[in-house]
Amino acid sequence: MSASRRSGTTDELGPDGPGPDGPDGSGGSDLLAALLDGMDAALCAFDADGVVTHWNREAERILGWTAAEAVGRHGFAGWAVRPADAEEVEGRLMSAMQAPGRQVHEFALLTKDGGRVLVRTQSAAVRGPDGKPAGVYCAFSEVHTQIDLERSIALSEALFEDASWGVVLVDADLRPAVVNAHAARSLGIGRTSVLGRPLGELLAQGVEELESALTHVLAEGAPPAPAEIWVGVRTPDGEKRRCWRCGFVRLASPLAEEPVPLGVGWLFQDVTEAKHSEQEASLLRFRANQLHRAARAAAECEDPAEAAVVHLDFALAGFADHALIDRVAGDAVADGEETDPVRLVRVAATPSGAPGPSMQASGAAGLPVRYPEGHPALQCAERAGSVRASAGSVPADRAREWAEARQWPPDVLHALCAVLRSRGRTLGVVTFLRGSGRGQFERADAVYAEDVAVRIASALDLGGVVGRA
Repeated sequence: MSASRRSGTTDELGPDGPGPDGPDGSGGSDLLAALLDGMDAALCAFDADGVVTHWNREAERILGWTAAEAVGRHGFAGWAVRPADAEEVEGRLMSAMQAPGRQVHEFALLTKDGGRVLVRTQSAAVRGPDGKPAGVYCAFSEVHTQIDLERSIALSEALFEDASWGVVLVDADLRPAVVNAHAARSLGIGRTSVLGRPLGELLAQGVEELESALTHVLAEGAPPAPAEIWVGVRTPDGEKRRCWRCGFVRLASPLAEEPVPLGVGWLFQDVTEAKHSEQEASLLRFRANQLHRAARAAAECEDPAEAAVVHLDFALAGFADHALIDRVAGDAVADGEETDPVRLVRVAATPSGAPGPSMQASGAAGLPVRYPEGHPALQCAERAGSVRASAGSVPADRAREWAEARQWPPDVLHALCAVLRSRGRTLGVVTFLRGSGRGQFERADAVYAEDVAVRIASALDLGGVVGRA
């Protein structure tokens, strides 16, 4: 427990006047002792003559000297500092009596077992009722502890000011309590406007996944690795889909005897562009592999028409739900050749019901498919270039009508037609179709479809040559 001398400047540092427990002042002394012992920093005090008057429990922990051993000694000479350093240390400490404000010093003290501890001290004068210096109090801590504290504070301030990734402190109610500038920009809202608002008001998508992660961290602690979460951010230009790589840490109060969660530290970085690049690279690898596998399988087919269907089946994987091959009725159309309007005859098609391999149609009768004027497949053949079409955002019944009017399965919403070209002639059209479970065809999809179309056209052209031989 703390000890104090009941004389000299002790009255200035801890008055022995009437306390809450009686006129003998025991209550005031007990309160002072409790306050001193409850401090996180070591504290000692000297009277005007340099005699130790107070020594708390933290000082005892750091140096090993008990209050009974420390109080009453004159300065630190001979016990808490080396003799060679005693004069300098005492001079620095006692100089605080004549200096305004607090003074900060660093020097080495001796522990009871003879070790040395580098401490940082803050000392200031204690003044009596007449305003004159009556002593000095000195709070000290180990330098590495102080430096750790300063680093923690500096790190916290830097994270919430200058960090190049988003930092959000979320309270136990899953509401932002502090956000840094980067996070505010990512959310598209001001730093003060975001505070205390539910996450559902800040994000259009991904809220459930994010709240689930935060709840898990509060209950179980930080996950072992970062998590990638797709969110929808509201912007003046509309909603934008972003991928955030998130890290979480549970925050607990250092003042509680048992860990009490204060919230979650949420750090995130926008990796949308990298994610898109990664997905595109993976898709390109898959498609290149499919083209390679299709070429190997088609090379084993005796019938060129069967080889064309093999290319079609391999192309469908992960790309489309249905596919059709239509060949120009009669002979292939050469560039610049004047012909009647193009008519297309069905050569092969995937099943419109349950999934399965494409089925060949003989086309021997030469009956053209009943495509209306302006049909994407006819446009593709006439222009000798790819054509994309989509039903758009329409009700289900209107989408069904749109597909059936174009002679496509009723569940189709998006189409991509690629021309079949070989030896400078248009042989036909291959059409890829997607249902509601897939998005519209993009430019990269058209490039892949054109690669497949080249292989199908070569097979069909070879079949025509073989048939005439």
